[in-house]
Amino acid sequence: MILGIGTDLANIERIERALERFGDRFRNRVFTEAEQRRAERRADVAGTYAKRWAAKEACSKALGTGLRMGIAWKDMSVTNLGTGQPVMHVTGWAADRLAQMTPPGHRAVIHVSLTDDHPWAQAFVVIEALPED
Repeated sequence: MILGIGTDLANIERIERALERFGDRFRNRVFTEAEQRRAERRADVAGTYAKRWAAKEACSKALGTGLRMGIAWKDMSVTNLGTGQPVMHVTGWAADRLAQMTPPGHRAVIHVSLTDDHPWAQAFVVIEALPED
């Protein structure tokens, strides 16, 4: 069953300006170390950050809260499988909220899809509850 759906559209140029203006203060407030390492290795640094920004926004919406009620940017993190597929991880308050949403006898799975077409980055998140085996 679907527990939550969220989407977000981020302007890559806006994220690029935030990176230029605030630098590490912005990076460290919003992105995990793993996200920063991945972004800084990419040719399109701002685009990589913008997709992760959008993913965090979309995840917070799928959790039913948006970025409020104690959720922190770094409570949500995007990594990639060896195939390149993005994977959303939640910790802290986001993990607590996910546990509250998940019905007994089920486990939650977070699906995330990322795309960009300059100057836009988009993320779509679906949270699904699957019966435990």
